[in-house]
Amino acid sequence: MKVFVSSDMEGTAGVVAWEQCRAPDPEYQYYRGLLQEEVNAAIEGAEAAGATGFLVNDSHSTMANLRPDALAGRARYLSGRHKPLYMMQGLDASFDAVFFVSYHGSMSSEGATLSHTYNPAAISEVRLNGVVAGESGINALVALGHGVPVALITGDATTLAEAQPFCPGIQGAVVKSSVSRFAADSLHPLEAREVIRQAARTAIERLEDAEPPRIALPATLTVRLRNADLAEMATWIEGVVRNDRLAVRMTDDDPVRLYRRFVTVVMLTRGIAE
Repeated sequence: MKVFVSSDMEGTAGVVAWEQCRAPDPEYQYYRGLLQEEVNAAIEGAEAAGATGFLVNDSHSTMANLRPDALAGRARYLSGRHKPLYMMQGLDASFDAVFFVSYHGSMSSEGATLSHTYNPAAISEVRLNGVVAGESGINALVALGHGVPVALITGDATTLAEAQPFCPGIQGAVVKSSVSRFAADSLHPLEAREVIRQAARTAIERLEDAEPPRIALPATLTVRLRNADLAEMATWIEGVVRNDRLAVRMTDDDPVRLYRRFVTVVMLTRGIAE
């Protein structure tokens, strides 16, 4: 049984500031260790339920945050930037389950610590088939394309709530309660790992009842940008059309192709937003 793990960082218990999850800030080294242990807890929980193979796709910032030799389960480690499938690179139909570890709420959510949707400098909201979607919902398009259920998500309560419309039945490990965008009440790291470990074990134990993401096709992503220049730039990509002054939309019956088009918008608008 194979598990694909997409690991972010903002959802880690204790993380509440950008400096804590970005090098070269001195705080980063400590908090990357907390992330590593949460990823390992998810792997260990899955192992306890019978999973035998793991691929961890490091999906945060420079995508080189974990220590390969310290990964549990002798997991393969996919790291580095400029991946065609970004946070979902490496997933294919040979996997039995997808885990989203240390995820966070969307840019338009209320009360989610370090909330953003891919690029906070450019994107203010994304809707998938009319429903507000965080990175979990957008990434679920790739899981749908390969017919693999998204079985686990870890982070705060908002993160879990945003995943549920697209991944009904998903197991959630809530490791902190967001107070504001830059404050949270977090579990002790040891307790957070235990919550994740148990949720991962339950997710694998219930896998026979799990289904791929429930997203109607053809699917439409509506992306609201921070200014009109960004919206205009997004329309340079084939298949992206203007929805209004600040928003664009894209529709496709192939969920992986739709995801790749969205990622192209993210990458194209990143330069002008910065």
